[in-house]
Amino acid sequence: MKIPTVAIVGRPNVGKSTVFNKLVGKRISIIEDTPGVTRDRIYGTVTYKNYKFHLIDTGGIDVSSEDFNNEIIVQANIAIEEADTIIFIVDGLTELNQNDYLIRDTLMKSGKKVILAVNKLDNSKREENIYNYYELGFKEVLPISGEHSLGLSNLLDTIVKDFKEVPEENEEDNRIKFCLIGRPNVGKSSLVNALLDEEKVIVSPIAGTTRDAIDTEFTYNKKKYVAIDTAGIRKSGKIFERVEKYSVLRSMKAIERSDVCLLIINAEEGIIEHDKHIASYAIEEGKPIVIVVNKWDTVNDKNDISTFTKLIRAEFKFLSYAKITFVSALTKKRIFTIMPEIDKAYENSRREVKTNTLNDVIRDAVLLKSPPSYKGKRLKITFATQTGIVPPKFTLFVNNNKLIHFSYERYLENKIRENFDFEGTPIILEYKNKND
Repeated sequence: MKIPTVAIVGRPNVGKSTVFNKLVGKRISIIEDTPGVTRDRIYGTVTYKNYKFHLIDTGGIDVSSEDFNNEIIVQANIAIEEADTIIFIVDGLTELNQNDYLIRDTLMKSGKKVILAVNKLDNSKREENIYNYYELGFKEVLPISGEHSLGLSNLLDTIVKDFKEVPEENEEDNRIKFCLIGRPNVGKSSLVNALLDEEKVIVSPIAGTTRDAIDTEFTYNKKKYVAIDTAGIRKSGKIFERVEKYSVLRSMKAIERSDVCLLIINAEEGIIEHDKHIASYAIEEGKPIVIVVNKWDTVNDKNDISTFTKLIRAEFKFLSYAKITFVSALTKKRIFTIMPEIDKAYENSRREVKTNTLNDVIRDAVLLKSPPSYKGKRLKITFATQTGIVPPKFTLFVNNNKLIHFSYERYLENKIRENFDFEGTPIILEYKNKND
């Protein structure tokens, strides 16, 4: 089913990001300490009761800003274009100004459902100010305080009242779903077309489940797959495409529905920071990843795969487990390498390890290298077991989980990977105190 999208808009300093963070909640990223990957998030997914929706936070719209007619207005328009519902936040401690009225006019023209949230009303006396904001002409006017989490439940109830509940998944879907994520113009659609042009492929188009993704069902080597290609914004495409970070929202939606993610990198342009941003969302969702370097036909020295591989490994240290393949959608060279890597990453994300074998590996790892001591105390691992798949999750029972050091955790993960084939998938190590 289509997951709705909600956008937060407003002028600067009205508390948009505070409300966004409270609604989304803190998300603990497994790469949050990795240099080079931003932890700032302007997108998130909210789960509330039996509902789920994507949430966009936007920059403050200021008519006096020099950039108003450029990036800021483009970002606002993209958010409005993407959204099913818009939260218009105003400052309940100040008078309405020119920016508020400008945003009001833009939202009125959009025809979208708008909820006016009057922020910073954290006591009954201040709540009396809410009546001043009905003049903006919106039906839904709610008092909230993002900082003190007041009125947010009422806001959420108002947001989801016209949404459909997320259904429970009863029917088993045996199709392997993979998405292609990456910056605009890296060749995602061309790669899909090249894959579907393979002789072994039987294609049957199906309707996409979101307005901005194209799903194609096909059969390869007698197995069923769904390729999810994230499409660009259709209206005024060129101006919207310039704001690259908004391509992340479409990638997030595709990532959520996928079993495997293909991170597409443009060999002609090389690696940029935005590639890492997009990859970070797939990692946060625990998805297996295959790195696909497209447009390899544009590289002069085709034999220099090893140099480009070293560059990727240096830039994507947090993806050391992901397989890298070099292809050309245009010439279809090495296209055949993609499907086997999808299969392998999918299978490895579901791999289960026997408990006794796992404990042998952990025991040998500890004997080879003892955990570091901290204030005279040393970590002891008494037992290990696999407690989940997709991604594989391992629980280690210890004497004190506060004695875990990130370097030793990395060491244990490497030892697990050396002994079991988890290429293509992240794995999670969880530490529990033995007596808990």
